[in-house]
Amino acid sequence: MKSYGRLLAGIVCGLLIAGGAFAAGPENWQLGFQPPASPVKDAIENLHNLVLVIITAIVLFVLALLLIVVWRFNAKRHPTPSATSHNTMLEVAWTVVPVLILVVIAIPSFRLLYFADRARDADLTVQVTAFQWAWEYEYPDNGDFKFESRMIADADLKPGQLRNLTVDEEIVVPVGKSVRILTNSRDVIHSFFMPALGVQKYAIPGRTQETWFKVERPGVYYGQCNQICGTNHAFMPIVVRAVPEAEFNAWAEQAKTRYAQGLPPAPVGATAVAEIGR
Repeated sequence: MKSYGRLLAGIVCGLLIAGGAFAAGPENWQLGFQPPASPVKDAIENLHNLVLVIITAIVLFVLALLLIVVWRFNAKRHPTPSATSHNTMLEVAWTVVPVLILVVIAIPSFRLLYFADRARDADLTVQVTAFQWAWEYEYPDNGDFKFESRMIADADLKPGQLRNLTVDEEIVVPVGKSVRILTNSRDVIHSFFMPALGVQKYAIPGRTQETWFKVERPGVYYGQCNQICGTNHAFMPIVVRAVPEAEFNAWAEQAKTRYAQGLPPAPVGATAVAEIGR
């Protein structure tokens, strides 16, 4: 009984924490989306809330009809079944009302699709190339340097780093700037997925896909490949670090020097990650 009590207390505390704390990544006992950190994610949450209200109203309406039917038209209360076979108004209503509901959902849905599709007047571009099982990031607007990013294995994690989500090289972007993301792949289909930024775009071999985000506040944001791509699919995390513009410019200058000769990132945990799937 004590163990059940502790479990229940843990669940309640987890729900309270998840409801009020900022999460740049997944949290224990989290309900719903990660807190939005970009205009696209704000729009996604707004659409989700609209659809949630609509479907809740539909469920309650159907439930009420079922209860009315069970109460009024059971064999005991209604021994003689109705012979009604046609009702024009009712048939028009159950055809027109669903169409109107779909239109109400479709309009903001299409607006969101076009809004998230391409960047308008992007401030910088990041070319994302996926491969089994890591990422390559290139900054063509900031010196055309590039580097690879791999997950840090458990044995190399430092205190405070998140298991299966920490990488040796992060994407660094300035806060409040539109970042164009161009995705492709060297081998199989992958997916660039950043929940808090409202980004999910496939990386397809031989094809360049575009999306964008604008991080609204400084922080570290975690994502992953969410397209099953092979043995180590679960070990392709993405980390975006959003910093003030001056700090980003300083980082870009340092990065151009560091990668001037195409040097790879520090091989922290690279060998260990390759061993995970064996």
